[in-house]
Amino acid sequence: MTAALLPAGLSPGAAIFLAVVSFLTSALTAAFALGGGVTLLAILSLFLPIQVLVPVHGIVQFASNFGRVMVQRRAVEWWVITPFFVGAVIGAAIGARFVVALPEPVLHLTLGVFLLIVTFARLPQLAAIGPLGLGLTGLATTFLSMFVGATGPINVAMFSKIFADRRSLVATLAAITAIQHALKAVAFFALGVALSAYLGLIVLLVVAGFAGTLAGTHLLQRLDERIFRLVLKVILAVLAADLIRRGITGLW
Repeated sequence: MTAALLPAGLSPGAAIFLAVVSFLTSALTAAFALGGGVTLLAILSLFLPIQVLVPVHGIVQFASNFGRVMVQRRAVEWWVITPFFVGAVIGAAIGARFVVALPEPVLHLTLGVFLLIVTFARLPQLAAIGPLGLGLTGLATTFLSMFVGATGPINVAMFSKIFADRRSLVATLAAITAIQHALKAVAFFALGVALSAYLGLIVLLVVAGFAGTLAGTHLLQRLDERIFRLVLKVILAVLAADLIRRGITGLW
């Protein structure tokens, strides 16, 4: 990819690095149902301005999850989708009224704290959830995603007890997450967020992410999950600490 297709300030080397990250994080989510979106968000935050971070991440994650749904469509539990979608529409509409008003240091702090919470906190798991609960979950998590970009770990915590079959969990979460990111993209475009300068980078990350989806099941299931998650937690903690540092410095 030539520098002319990249946003100002982003070198071809950095773009290639981000493509590799998109591949690996997509593969991670395809194999384990979580972790990829949060990791990609954290690393993108080191290269992109905070004003376009969540919109770019949302578009890339929509494409990644949509591709995962296509690959794993037979395992999706479609009965979950409609009530979740209704709540997600409301959550995106409410969140869009607030997110652009937050100053950059507050967004940095929010992202950093969110990363620490979803990485180390013991999030509650729901044994059962009906249509109303699914709608409220869609509203709450989509509203939150307007600010923090990635709510995959929260979705996993809430849905892991609903599906006994891991394939159904991974595929259905891909459909749910695709809905959230699609709604976020619509909301940001409606707010006039301009991403034309980032089109080349977005296409590169989307292509790399789909390749990661295809490779994830075959590659990452062979790794020792305990070691992998330990390394992942360390990386996320370091990135979260840096986000918090930047947020506190900006507030001062």
